[in-house]
Amino acid sequence: MLLTFEQATKTILQTAAMTSPLSCEKVCLESALDRITAEPIISPMNVPSFNNSAMDGYAVRLSDITQSTTLPLAGTIFAGDDIANLQWPEGTCLRIMTGAPLPVQADAVVMQEHTEKSTTGIRFLNDIKSGDNIRLAGEDVKQGSIIVDKGIRLTIPTLSTLATLGLSEIIVYRKLKVALFSTGNELTAMGQPLASHSAIYDSNRFTLKLLLGKLHCEIIDLGIIADDPIKIKQALDCAAQQADLIITSGGVSVGDADYTKQALEALGQVDFWKLAIKPGKPFAFGNINKALFCGLPGNPVSTLVTFYQLVRPLIFALCGQKITNNDLTFKVKTATNLKKSVGRLDFQRGILQINSSGELEVSSTGQQGSHLTQSFNQANCFILLEQQRGNVSQGEWVTVALFDALLK
Repeated sequence: MLLTFEQATKTILQTAAMTSPLSCEKVCLESALDRITAEPIISPMNVPSFNNSAMDGYAVRLSDITQSTTLPLAGTIFAGDDIANLQWPEGTCLRIMTGAPLPVQADAVVMQEHTEKSTTGIRFLNDIKSGDNIRLAGEDVKQGSIIVDKGIRLTIPTLSTLATLGLSEIIVYRKLKVALFSTGNELTAMGQPLASHSAIYDSNRFTLKLLLGKLHCEIIDLGIIADDPIKIKQALDCAAQQADLIITSGGVSVGDADYTKQALEALGQVDFWKLAIKPGKPFAFGNINKALFCGLPGNPVSTLVTFYQLVRPLIFALCGQKITNNDLTFKVKTATNLKKSVGRLDFQRGILQINSSGELEVSSTGQQGSHLTQSFNQANCFILLEQQRGNVSQGEWVTVALFDALLK
């Protein structure tokens, strides 16, 4: 009996949750992009750290404005000035620049576009309210607050915020170690001449290395392993001694030369190996001692789909990243007929776009064979067709899931 996608996902994430967390390391801020925080990051200061002006303009006391709408200019404050000993006579205003520290007595900053300059001083043209154009200390970040929680992937905006706090080092989880190899006598390394007319290039391992690199894993590349049960068993044993996760491509189907599943059963445990999904039915999951194992199908589209849908969330969990349902899915009408057989959840490649009426719609990229890689180049989303759903006619509602940054 085939395991459903939901059952497989639940098993994978439950197993990941029971796995010992990765150790931690300290890295400099410049090297922290896309790393996962191993502890909450607490702000050591307020941001801004002092009240300052949000505009180029004039600092005023409201009590002075009630006496006259024109005030003499008493001085100028620039960004970076020390105003600890500033003398500001009553009945005057101060020229102030964006980011400059605000005198304690100031109630507002009037932007220069709302003033007129004359020989008698600065005339204020509009009503002024307390707090106008003032950035308060701690308005952006308060000292002692949690800036980034544990288990968060660090982005450029987040790191930019941490830089404003003066932080130079942070604690993150170490990179996940992933051992990788392909199986098959038909495979040839890229750059080498094909051995025969029936040989093919090992594009899957190349693709998986790109995906793992984008997820900032430490890759242990074991190359191509021939369809030999002894060699495959040796490769798995070697991988288990070095890696947190083992990923293989090919060898988990039901063919006479598909030895990977047999080797896994001899060395460790197989939790499941047949799923009710298309493409990607022959997907194996298990473990060898402390190393988890994912056996991906050999067809290139199946490899890419199963990695994205099953291995990607596993890697997030193993890396300590908080898993949130951030995949953007929604309902749209299909602009094309979609061929579908009942019995498996189908991940079809689609093109989501705005039609001539200004509405979102999705179209198929065409034939959906698991060997047709060109369709991925055109797609920007998956069309998710439910397990018990059959053929879909143009105009019916379907669920689409936009590709995230991993496939862009």
